[in-house]
Formats: sequence, structure tokens, C-alpha cells
Amino acid sequence: MKKYSLITIGAVVVVVVLFFTFKGTGKSEVNEVLLPVKSGKFVVDIMTTGELEAKNSVKIQGPTRLREHRIYNVTINDIVPEGTVVKKGEWIANLDRSEFNTKLQDQQIELEQAQSQYIQTQLDTALQMRQARDELINLEYSVQEAELVLEQSAYEPPATVKQNEINWEKAKRNFQQAKDNYIIKFQQNKAKMADVAAELRKSQRELNSMMELANSFTVFAPEDGMVIYAKGWDGKAIKAGSQINSWDPTVATLPDLTTMVSKTYINEVDVRKIISGQQVEIGLDAFPEKKLKGLVTNVANVGEQRPNSDAKVFEAIIEIQGTDEMLKPSMTTSNRIITSVLDSALFIPLECLHSKDDSISFVFVRKGIKKVKQEVQLGGTNNNEAVVELGLEDGDRVYLSVPGGMEDEPIALLPELDGKRNIQEEPKVEEKPKERVITLPDGRKITVPADDGGPGGMRRMRPGGQGGQESAKSADTTEGEQKVEGNQEETQKSQVPEQKKESPAENSKESSGQSS
Repeated sequence: MKKYSLITIGAVVVVVVLFFTFKGTGKSEVNEVLLPVKSGKFVVDIMTTGELEAKNSVKIQGPTRLREHRIYNVTINDIVPEGTVVKKGEWIANLDRSEFNTKLQDQQIELEQAQSQYIQTQLDTALQMRQARDELINLEYSVQEAELVLEQSAYEPPATVKQNEINWEKAKRNFQQAKDNYIIKFQQNKAKMADVAAELRKSQRELNSMMELANSFTVFAPEDGMVIYAKGWDGKAIKAGSQINSWDPTVATLPDLTTMVSKTYINEVDVRKIISGQQVEIGLDAFPEKKLKGLVTNVANVGEQRPNSDAKVFEAIIEIQGTDEMLKPSMTTSNRIITSVLDSALFIPLECLHSKDDSISFVFVRKGIKKVKQEVQLGGTNNNEAVVELGLEDGDRVYLSVPGGMEDEPIALLPELDGKRNIQEEPKVEEKPKERVITLPDGRKITVPADDGGPGGMRRMRPGGQGGQESAKSADTTEGEQKVEGNQEETQKSQVPEQKKESPAENSKESSGQSS
């Protein structure tokens, strides 16, 4: 029995030792992964996602003079499927004519009204001018009649002759005024006719324009090519049911597939690194095995905010080198923009980097058997790695994660970066001086600084104790209070030996008497 008991105990001890041994080593291996510092050629790049477009394309547009007739939006009733290859003159889309037909009917009624107004004005002016001419003829006869009467009254009395002369002059004046009025009325009626004629021509011209525009609501292909839907202000494709506006009535486009570009958007943080002429490596999501080359041809000077995004971005155009029949508009591309290439550099994975106060970058490096929290100066970065300019050497090994027990260790700072760090110092808290309480002869208690024992210390006294008395006395009574306090301390010292001999009951009686 003893033999079996010893064997059992030994087995248990071995199992426990092995358990804790392998448990500790497994945890260390998992947490403390070491990676060597790499050296060699380093490529600083920026990864973006873009969309293929044709560099040159022909726009397929609907009616272009809608604003002339106060029509600002038109709905697309039907359109050919996107990607359809069409020939010149083939049908592309039908647009909604309901609002236009209403405007056309209104214009026809307006033209009829203008024609009626023209005829009415023409008749009125003709009648007025006929009456004016008849009046002129009658007045001319009146002048001749007055002249004849004057000639026949040559042998009449002077008064009669004078009256006939007056009548003749009056007749001539009336005839001349009528002639002048006739000329003015003729010019007036001429202006009226010109006005109504202009309104009639305007109505007729608008009607003719609308009749020509009526044929534009059926859209045909201007050239041969593949139909690609245009995009609206929100970035969505214009299709059946969508509306086009009168400022840009583009329904679709016919792209030139021989030259393609990738339109992408650069974050405002990285846009300063992008310039025209930089090399780009392009991949296609539809064909992962295909790799293309390109060049940055344009970077926008003004940023914009894309839908459903809070970040500001800048549009960049990347022209694809060469021609490939597999490239189609709207394909998604992955663009690797190469901003710079370092022939010789030290670099480490981004996961090894840590920061403090947003100004100190550091890593955990293995120096022999020691672990060091080392500050580093960084250079360029890409999506996976970062260049280390100072702080590490070729052959060093860094930890992928924080080693155990190293979180609170001090950082080994680089002397080259002194004065360049943006370290925020914590504000110093001034320590308040210690205080002590003094009991006055009248029973009041006051609080004074403990380190102020000089003669002027009593000037900073503040009230304390039981009753919450008023503030300390002025400087005039300070010396008297100090003398009383000194006498009280001497009295207390002289009474100490006697108090030791007295009983506790007597001490309590004596203290109560003093307080009273």
C-alpha cells in the first residue's frame, strides 16, 4: 500500500509541475513575439479605391432648350439597358411629355389671343384713321366756304366784313389743327399696330420653337458606341424613372474605350503627398490576376465631402497606360500610388509601434537578455510598415506586442529629439502649509500656520473651534494676546507635577472650574 501511495503522490507532483511549466511558457510565447528589423528597399505608397471611366466620351442629351419654356425637370419614361451597343440614329430613351404638352396647349391659346388682339387693333386703327380723314375733308370745305363768304361781303358794312374775316381765319386754324392731329394719330396707331404685331410674332416664334422641341423628347444615339448611364448630383446612375434637369439634360454617354481613367478620392491627410506624374499600380476587383500601370494626371485643388461621409476628400484622376478590351466603365479598381522609393532603409511592422502624448513613438526592443522601451524617430509609412530613422539598428529584434511588466517602464529617449517633443507637463499643485490650533484664555480656538511661529504669525490667524466666532482680532491687540498665551503656557507647565499627584476625579473638577 505504501508503495502505491508513493507512486500516486509522485505522479501528482509531476503533473502539477508540468502543468505550470507549460502554462507559463505557452503564455510567454504567445504574448512575446519577436520580429527582426528589416532593411533594404522601402516603397512609400497610398492605397485608394477608384472607378473606371472613359477619358473621352460623347454625351447623349435630351431637350436642351427647356428653360426657355419654363420647364426645369423631365422624367425618363424608358431607356435602353446600360451596356447596350448602339449605332448612330438608333433609339435611346423616351422622356415624359406631360408638362411639355400642357405648356404647348397654353402657348397655342396665347397665340390665338395674340392674333385676335392684332386683328382687333387693326380694325380700330383703320376706323379711327378713316374718321380723321373725313374730318379733314369737311374742314377743308369749311375753309373754302368761309373764303367765298368773305369775297361776297366786299360791299357789306365793315362790321360784317370783319366778322367774315374772323370766320375764315377760324376755319383755316381748325383745318390746320386737324391736319396736325391726323399726323399724330397716324403715328400713334402705327405704334399700336407694331406692339400687337410684336406680341403676335413672339407667340408664333415660341410656338414654333416648342413644336421643334417636341421632337427632342425621343432621344437617339448621336454616334456608335456602348451606352453608359450618366450620374446625377448624388452619384447614382440616371435610369428609367429618374429626372434630368434643364441645366444638364444628359441621359447617357457613349465612352471611348480606347483610353480609360480611374477616378479616385484622396483623404485630406494624404493629399499633400500626391502630385501629377506619380506612378500607380492598378488592380481590378473583377480580374484579380490582372495588373495595370498608370499615372496620376490631375489632383483637385478644392476638397469635397462625399455622400454618407464626414471626411473631406480630393478627386484624383489616374490615366491607365495602354488599351485592354477587358476594361469596362464602372469597374472597381484598387490603386497603389507610389509617392516615393527609398533604396536603403530600416523598417518595422506598424503593429510594433506605440505612442505617448502623440509626440513620442517607441518600441519594445530586445537587447541581449534585457527588454528596452526605446524611443524611435519615424520616416515614411505605407499600409503595413514604417521607416525607422533613429532608435534601432540592423539586426535588432522588436516585440510585436507589449511584453509583460513593461507597461510602466520609462522610455529610453533619444537625445537627438530633445526640444522637439510635444510633452504636456502636468500642472504643479501648491501644497498648503500645515496648521495648528491655539486655545485662548477665554476659551476661543484659532488656527494658525504651523511654520509661522514668529511675532507676526498671529496676523494670519483665522477663527475655528466650536462656536464659529468672528474673524481674528486686528494687529493692535496681537501683542496682548501673545502675552496672555505665554502666561497661560507657563501656568500650565507649573501645574503639570501637581496634576500628576491628583486623582482623576479632582482633575475633572478642576478642569470644569477653569472652563467656567
